[in-house]
Amino acid sequence: MGKAMFYHLTRRPMEDTLVMLLGKARQAGWRVHVRGRSEERMAWLDEKLWQGSEDGFLPHGLAGGPHDALQPILLSTGTQGANAATCLMSIDGAEVSASETEALERVCVLFDGNDAEALERARNQWRALKEAGALAEYWSEESGAWQKKAQTQD
Repeated sequence: MGKAMFYHLTRRPMEDTLVMLLGKARQAGWRVHVRGRSEERMAWLDEKLWQGSEDGFLPHGLAGGPHDALQPILLSTGTQGANAATCLMSIDGAEVSASETEALERVCVLFDGNDAEALERARNQWRALKEAGALAEYWSEESGAWQKKAQTQD
């Protein structure tokens, strides 16, 4: 059984935290599905990842290409990653489910704590996962460093 990790962003932009988490996921040997809610936003993120540093390059692709199944990191708005992902990263309030939390090594939910709508959506996701009995942790960067502030169960 995996777990969901909620990342409450207050200091860094989403893309910076996502790059850090994607690097850690790749170091763990995981294939990643990054799920968003808008095709335009995913295209923007694709462009941002291509502009990253050479030494920290994250091999990835935007869903809909001929090599989706081969992508170590696949960016999409769909609920199913075509790359046999073991890790799901949700951005911009993209939905996650308790069954995904159970089936995958990790589910990461990144949300902007300065956006009231994003905050409420994350709270609803937390409640739904907690009610379903999923293991979840809440992490905050409010102090300047990431700190675990809560978890649903041991």
